[in-house]
Amino acid sequence: MCIFMRYTETNVVFAEVPGEVTLAVNISGCPVRCPGCHSPWLWKDAGTPLTEDVLLDLVRRADGITCVALMGGDADPRGVAYLLMAVKDAFPGMKTCWYSGRDFATAKRYIGPLALDYLKVGPYDEAYGPLDSPSTNQRMYRILRVPGIDDTITFKYEDMTSLFWKNQKS
Repeated sequence: MCIFMRYTETNVVFAEVPGEVTLAVNISGCPVRCPGCHSPWLWKDAGTPLTEDVLLDLVRRADGITCVALMGGDADPRGVAYLLMAVKDAFPGMKTCWYSGRDFATAKRYIGPLALDYLKVGPYDEAYGPLDSPSTNQRMYRILRVPGIDDTITFKYEDMTSLFWKNQKS
């Protein structure tokens, strides 16, 4: 599969996915371009090409992580799905996350739950504040796999946004 993404930097972070030590990969070329965006440098198509081999190497070198999050990638959501499935295949048990500026329905249409354990959706809107504000329009979901009685699996999207709010309980 041909993937058209570039990344600008990576960081091991502790707050992007609650309860996870996460390798956050910042993807450039964001087509959403939210007014008031905290990362406007990611609007440009700049950085290093993010191929499957590059991503898997980044994961191998990130000691102690439990999750890989692609921060962006809205210009190539099918590429995001492909890369996160490659992570799951190469590192069984590794959690995956996509931070998307798309709305929930659009993000779900492009990337199915098999590739994800977490999904953050929604464009940044200054009127509602960021993910750590109780008034935010953005949502963070944990994707739960629910086994059926006939060997089927259904998926439940559990809203975990409140875990980002200071002095709030989920």
